[in-house]
Amino acid sequence: MTARSLRRGTAAVLAALAACAALTATPAQAAPARGELTPATKFYADPHGKAAEQALVDLRDGDLRNAANMARLASWPQATWFTEGTPEEVRGKVGTLVRRAGAAHRTPVLVAYNVPGRDCSQYSSGGAASSAAYRQWIDAFAAGIGDRAAAVVVEPDGLALLPRDCGPATDPTGELTATRLADLAYAVKTLKARPRTAVYLDAGNVQWRAVGDMAQRLLDAGVRQGDGFSLNVSNMHPTDHNARYGTWVAKCMWFATEGPEWARGHADCCAGQYYSSAAPNDGTPGNSVSSADPATWRWTDAWYDQNAGTPPADELSHFVIDTSRNGRGAWTPEPGKYSGDPEPWCNAPGRGLGPRPTADTGVPLVDAYLWIKVPGESDGSCTRGTGGTVDPEYGIVDPPAGAWWPDQAHALARNAVPRLTFNH
Repeated sequence: MTARSLRRGTAAVLAALAACAALTATPAQAAPARGELTPATKFYADPHGKAAEQALVDLRDGDLRNAANMARLASWPQATWFTEGTPEEVRGKVGTLVRRAGAAHRTPVLVAYNVPGRDCSQYSSGGAASSAAYRQWIDAFAAGIGDRAAAVVVEPDGLALLPRDCGPATDPTGELTATRLADLAYAVKTLKARPRTAVYLDAGNVQWRAVGDMAQRLLDAGVRQGDGFSLNVSNMHPTDHNARYGTWVAKCMWFATEGPEWARGHADCCAGQYYSSAAPNDGTPGNSVSSADPATWRWTDAWYDQNAGTPPADELSHFVIDTSRNGRGAWTPEPGKYSGDPEPWCNAPGRGLGPRPTADTGVPLVDAYLWIKVPGESDGSCTRGTGGTVDPEYGIVDPPAGAWWPDQAHALARNAVPRLTFNH
């Protein structure tokens, strides 16, 4: 590479980063005072985020292609995760973020991820020491937001992976699960009490909990105290599949609370991605619901048409979808490659950035597509059930959960669908 081309490339990347920083300071329509997202909501892109830092590292290394891609990535809004710290620390950090976003007339996306016993003590284990400590932390989180605009995703996987799901010995009495539900409800209510905060309780993804199961969990955890729920966080399932699932969950919650008298309290009756009583279920191909075959989901749609009809639009919960890594859909390992759990959700190879963050989705119940999982942050040291320490898909020990992984960030940007461009 000649000195002239390096200087020209350097100038281009630095100009791109400067434009990214300037974008966050450009006046735009502020979020509604009621704390709801509308198609006009503009999200905050931190000009000092990890992708921006990586762009400069790549630039110094003379890697102009990756530097440009990282600059492009840095121009798009991404969530900021809060995973630890004392109440005073989280209040200060949250306050700093929302003030910066407010100065730029943008809405920041924050993730509260500190519930006790999170992730069943797996790759992302941790959380507050007790329920009381967690609630103090949430109080401080909310205080940090104050009366500024913000969108908060509450506890990814915290509801889809309750203590009772962690194994028979984890919560034999059910006390831990009851406490988890109460803590989540407290978080939703406390955060939503801030006048300009939109709050979404995490609900897993389309290939996890059955619709009726998740609908009941959401109701038990006070989702109706907030703005709705979030889907696909840190996962790679297609956007339209999650939109279909989210719509069923919303209709199921309505069915079990506002629907026919016989349906009250019976979210377990709802059809979903695994089963529908509206299907013939006679063994003929296509005549039963398969979670792996969206063509069969027509039977689930038919069940809601028959049993829920057309619920009033203003009585259905809304949701947001994480599209940070689903541009190429979910990863399926080669058949027979792994005898144990291939962990298809964990640092899946060959993935790409998905639809860009926006609150103008054009889908009635989908309030936003968001990059909630920070592109380029590891899911953990995946082993694909091999019993070793090396991830056989990469031939290395993956970085710990939440650690920045430049190679993954570069791959996600290269493989983006649609192609990655600057946010204008």
